[in-house]
Amino acid sequence: MDFLPIFLNINNKTCLVVGGGEVAARKIMLLLEAGAQVCVVSPELDTALNEYRVQGRINHYAGYFQPEHLENIVLVIAATNDRTVNQQISEAARQRQIPVNVVDDPDLCTFIMPSIVDRSPLLIAISSGGQSPVLARLLRAQLEIMIPAAYARLAAIAGKFRQHVKQHFTHPEKRRIFWEKTLQGPLTAMVLAGKDQAAQDYLLQSLQQENDAPPQGEVYLVGAGPGSPDLLTFRAMRLMQQADVVVYDRLVSPAILNLVRRDATRIYAGKERNRHTLKQESINQLLVRLAQEGKRVLRLKGGDPFIFGRGGEEIETLASHHIPFQVVPGITAASGVAAYAGIPLTHRDYAQSCIFVTGHLKDNTIDLDWPYLARPNQTIVIYMGLLGLPVLCQQLITHGLPDTTPAAIVQQGTTQQQKIVTGTLNTLPRLTAAANLTPPTLIIVGEVVKLHKTLAWFEPTQETAQADIMPLEPEA
Repeated sequence: MDFLPIFLNINNKTCLVVGGGEVAARKIMLLLEAGAQVCVVSPELDTALNEYRVQGRINHYAGYFQPEHLENIVLVIAATNDRTVNQQISEAARQRQIPVNVVDDPDLCTFIMPSIVDRSPLLIAISSGGQSPVLARLLRAQLEIMIPAAYARLAAIAGKFRQHVKQHFTHPEKRRIFWEKTLQGPLTAMVLAGKDQAAQDYLLQSLQQENDAPPQGEVYLVGAGPGSPDLLTFRAMRLMQQADVVVYDRLVSPAILNLVRRDATRIYAGKERNRHTLKQESINQLLVRLAQEGKRVLRLKGGDPFIFGRGGEEIETLASHHIPFQVVPGITAASGVAAYAGIPLTHRDYAQSCIFVTGHLKDNTIDLDWPYLARPNQTIVIYMGLLGLPVLCQQLITHGLPDTTPAAIVQQGTTQQQKIVTGTLNTLPRLTAAANLTPPTLIIVGEVVKLHKTLAWFEPTQETAQADIMPLEPEA
């Protein structure tokens, strides 16, 4: 993040605004709404600000800015039309460690003013870091439509009962679960319908029906999809916000992991070829232990947890210990990456069947049913096959597929780092080596690969930061 989003308490604190025009008036209005005592330095005031002065809502110093005006000030806004003056204000405030905002000049700011959706006590701040204020404003307009004004009353009702709930539940996790269930239930619908008293009665009744027993643990086995956060399911997103602990794989990207509840404990359980942070058996037992402690555990896996993701092994262990669990499918790498590469896995003219295989087995061998794979009119999708690509291609040729059979390998599919190499069974290993591809990759073999040239639609920019790389599928 370029800026840390915070909310300042400036109620009854003195803030300084330098400038007396329309822009200054807009900033002053926000400060007044937050309860600030506002001093304005400007030779003249426009009509609106002069009215504020007459009403006693602001203190006005007629003249030009002097550093002495910063005495006992907690926040400064420079809103003049002279950049030299604005720079002087910024430098003077920085020397005194006073937060300063210079309107429309992020380089001179130590804080910036966001676009605000006001449902007090619920506030939503939107910022582009000064890069695109219009975009922030447009997003604010969308949120204004999506979030009814009644949410202000909903937040106030929740605040009214907050202490009662805290006293009722001694376990913080139980309080959190109660609020999540209540706010997603009839309570919100009642407030939106204007039935505030009925909503309060419902909240009190719901609280009285809940006991203070320790929360029951549960595991959510969730597929994070092939890479792009846009391909997460709604259910996955909901559970990602509810979990107390997230156990995640190496191939779950920072972009997706950032969507998990901020205060959830995060445990890395990544696995690379021949180097495992935690063995699979240890991961299974970890899930059991966390659930037995009453935690809601998110087991987050790339792709789909039941397609080369060892999800079956994990829930077998959970079931044997009578741990409740849910399984949320994800878009597997085969379908997601193929779609973003413009390669349909089936096509009436080229392939009437599709088969998924993994490029290495439990003992690190490649001992597949080659005669079954080397059939005509069939698409083969190979997970985790980069290191064994030469062997895979040679075996398919040996068992009957022409060496001219189209083949493709896709690196980091569905992401802005997506890279595609196409060739044939004969040429793909050489082309892949020349392209310096690295895991995660997906290999597609079959006549459908020929459609890539005409059907490719996704054009990654290659400008996304390295932290946004989003991989394909869990390692076996």
